[in-house]
Amino acid sequence: MENMINLTIDNRPVCVPKGTTILDAAASVGIDIPALCHLDLKGTCVKNTPASCRICVVEVQGRRNLAPSCATQVMEGMVVNTNSARVIRARKTVAELILSDHPNDCLTCPKCNHCELQKLVTRFNIREMTYKGEQSTRKKEQTLAITRNMDKCILCRRCESVCNNVQSVGVLGAVRRGFDTTIAPTFDRMFSETDCTYCGQCVAVCPTGALTERDNTDRLLEDICNPDKVVIAQPAPAVRVALGEEFGYEPGTIVTGKLATSLRRLGFDYVFDTDFAADLTIMEEGSEILHRLKAFLGGDKSVKLPIMTSCCPAWVNFYEHNFPDLLEYPSSAKSPAQMFGAIAKTYWAQKMGIPREKLVVVSIMPCLAKKFECEREEFKVDGNPDVDYSISTRELARLIKRSNIDFRTLEDSDFDKPLGESSGAAVIFGATGGVMEAALRTAYELYTGKTLPRIEFHEVRGLEGIKEATIDLDGFPLKVCVAHTLGNARYLMDKLRAGELDYHVVEVMACPGGCIDGAGQPYHHGDVEIIKARAKAIYAEDAGKPIRKSHENPDIQKLYREFLGEPLSERAHHLLHTCYSDKTIK
Repeated sequence: MENMINLTIDNRPVCVPKGTTILDAAASVGIDIPALCHLDLKGTCVKNTPASCRICVVEVQGRRNLAPSCATQVMEGMVVNTNSARVIRARKTVAELILSDHPNDCLTCPKCNHCELQKLVTRFNIREMTYKGEQSTRKKEQTLAITRNMDKCILCRRCESVCNNVQSVGVLGAVRRGFDTTIAPTFDRMFSETDCTYCGQCVAVCPTGALTERDNTDRLLEDICNPDKVVIAQPAPAVRVALGEEFGYEPGTIVTGKLATSLRRLGFDYVFDTDFAADLTIMEEGSEILHRLKAFLGGDKSVKLPIMTSCCPAWVNFYEHNFPDLLEYPSSAKSPAQMFGAIAKTYWAQKMGIPREKLVVVSIMPCLAKKFECEREEFKVDGNPDVDYSISTRELARLIKRSNIDFRTLEDSDFDKPLGESSGAAVIFGATGGVMEAALRTAYELYTGKTLPRIEFHEVRGLEGIKEATIDLDGFPLKVCVAHTLGNARYLMDKLRAGELDYHVVEVMACPGGCIDGAGQPYHHGDVEIIKARAKAIYAEDAGKPIRKSHENPDIQKLYREFLGEPLSERAHHLLHTCYSDKTIK
């Protein structure tokens, strides 16, 4: 074929499309060339190939110097050797030079056993520090969500690529030159002084311990051991389809029952489910959608459409920092995690006779921005937060291992009632398009008064960056749009600002693929098949649920009867809704 290239790699014939790199060509026939700076951000159309680390060098017949395979495209008749003595020596030397300016504290590094540099050191059989000398001293910072230790940075620039090219946040870049070069915000500022959304995707792609999450597990253990505290767990939907990876399960294995049991074994007094609050979110957000639509159709010119989902805290941070003139468009509904905390510390606490200040609500999330969200002042009552703090899926896995719990042998158990009952619509919140689909299931029936002819909306599923569909609401064409990654969100917001966004409802999630690929999930560094497996599991969990619509959740119905009254009531608005403000960095 005209657009196919034939070459030889390690004496094996290879045929790949024109434009393929040697690295990808080798991978197509099962040849693994080591790399550090390269990251194929599949599903986002972005490849980080600065060819700066030189770990992936190969020998090309007829070429005097070694070629970086991540940035060298194949040519017809090319002969490549990936494992010659020259190549092996060069890779080892490059790794030794990187180590010469890298802290030798692997035992206490939070990325230990997940560090790609550490794995290469083992692979290259490096057993001593060949090159010794001065080491760079760079900034350290601990925010509410992210820990930054740039002494461990190897200048791979993955974080810069994802921050700029995928998320369009533009916080990270190269600062200074030569030996003093570091990756940091402009003028070497702190994250807290920038437009950082705390999405954590920089953490997700960092190959070393330069960028990690802020760990709250010690704080959690102290609370669990405190007899004066009642500690409540609320795990997010995406956690149950990824946690198993940390214990040797295949990606996409559903471990919901073992998750609930492990939380009890850790000492949580009550194990509820954020999915309950996801159903509650649909009741409030879905009602808000219908309220705006009815006003719009009634001729109210002041109605702001499209209404945008507000479940993702990194997305909330993003539009507060970048689009303060458009703050009336997002739904005022809090995220499910924050709704859960508000209900747990009011409705449930009153039923149980537990003082608010004695309750500790801990969210287990796939997300690092949730750590920041917990500390927002608008989610506190007299200084007491609705959700006290958040831990990631990875933190939970470490805590389970630390507590000597054999996860694989745990029996399955259910979540506690009443804040543990949920529908299938709540589960799919974890995947891009899931919030939209859950809202459509409820909005359709509330708007039309009819039963859905089909419960699944495949139009809004999948990993395309921006998806759009028109849903027939009994004769009314509802135009919807789903976007994931903040780069795609910026594209939509720019069109909205220009008056060119012709939708009624828009869903945005900050992370590629949605919460299933949140920055707090088990590391996979760009493997899109893992994201697909998690998404498949999310929809399988939904399909197996006896209740698949949020408004049919009996415990949600009871909550409204006993406490909230109805969606968008005064009490519901006070507890479950918020407002946004201009967070532009001056």
